[in-house]
Amino acid sequence: MVFYFESTLIDPPVLLYMGRDKHENEELIRWGWPEDIWFHVDQMSSAHVYLRLPPGMTIDTIPQEVILDCAHLTKANSIQGCKSNNVNIVYTLWENLKKTGDMDVGQVGFHKNKEVRNIMIEKKINEITNRLNKTKREEEPDFRALREERDAIERRKDKKKLQEQKVEQKKQEQFKREQEDLKNYTSLMTEDNMTSNIDNPIDEDDFM
Repeated sequence: MVFYFESTLIDPPVLLYMGRDKHENEELIRWGWPEDIWFHVDQMSSAHVYLRLPPGMTIDTIPQEVILDCAHLTKANSIQGCKSNNVNIVYTLWENLKKTGDMDVGQVGFHKNKEVRNIMIEKKINEITNRLNKTKREEEPDFRALREERDAIERRKDKKKLQEQKVEQKKQEQFKREQEDLKNYTSLMTEDNMTSNIDNPIDEDDFM
């Protein structure tokens, strides 16, 4: 089971989601998307909350209000964190999550600690969590199928982009050849290379 939410403070809204328990978290760690940002309470047990970045948005351009939505949702879904003040929330790209065989179910590390960011939540704000909970829905997705469908779409996009690049490259090469031909033609038509009957009068004997 996965719980989906929408952060509606920006238009269009962005998708937030989290697994029901550690087993769903394990699946999300395995089959997450490169467009996902992972959130978790630092040094405490909590839900694994994900933000799916829309096209054009990066971890550096996430609006602050969306980060706050993710952080408060994460804090609210931590048994200890929801009761505490000054809770540190860490977040990073899904691709930075590291899973090794000796880790417990749902446990995760990082490939690069320097790429992990954090935000401190001083206290819970019911207005935020209530707004998010109004958008909540539950589904039982096939994580692997969704990821494979996503990858297939991306491959088609990449293939189309490559084809467009090849077409554009051919256009540029054709334009370059035409410019070279025009340059060569222009050089042949210079005054030094042109003659006239005045310069070379016709010998009338040639017509007899």
